[in-house]
Amino acid sequence: MATGPRYRVAFRRRRECRTDYYIRRRLLTGHETRAVIRRSNRNITVQFVDFGMEGDRVKVSASTKDLAKMGWTGACSTVPAAYLVGYLAGKRALDAGTEYAVPDIGMQKPQRGGVLFAVVKGMLDAGLDVPCSEEVLPAEDRILGRHIDASMEAAVSGLKEKMEAE
Repeated sequence: MATGPRYRVAFRRRRECRTDYYIRRRLLTGHETRAVIRRSNRNITVQFVDFGMEGDRVKVSASTKDLAKMGWTGACSTVPAAYLVGYLAGKRALDAGTEYAVPDIGMQKPQRGGVLFAVVKGMLDAGLDVPCSEEVLPAEDRILGRHIDASMEAAVSGLKEKMEAE
């Protein structure tokens, strides 16, 4: 390990590979609301966050746990679940007065047509203005869950109608 008077230890979150401070600074200097998208092995969480000197302020959030409360019985880490979480978060953000958000995926690796971009597609379909290229968004078949099960399409459509009714 390096030692000496000129050696400087990196920030803890940088050492743990949890925060890229260069990208975070670029996101924060834009002074736009960030749509923070995080996924674990079982759940997906979306938060709309504004920067403040005393700390970030969460305006609205949505999670796949909210979907389970609404009657979702499928797995919570799939592309259809991610789309529905993005749709729910977009609806809640519009109700809170947010019309534009920049996606913040953190240290996760983006994959074309993957779960992270399914969340973005859900926010776009909810009516939110999110900068994203059309070519990275998942296909309609994957969003509706046809690649998983034939009955998944009905579940996605039913839950989406339930969200629109709220």
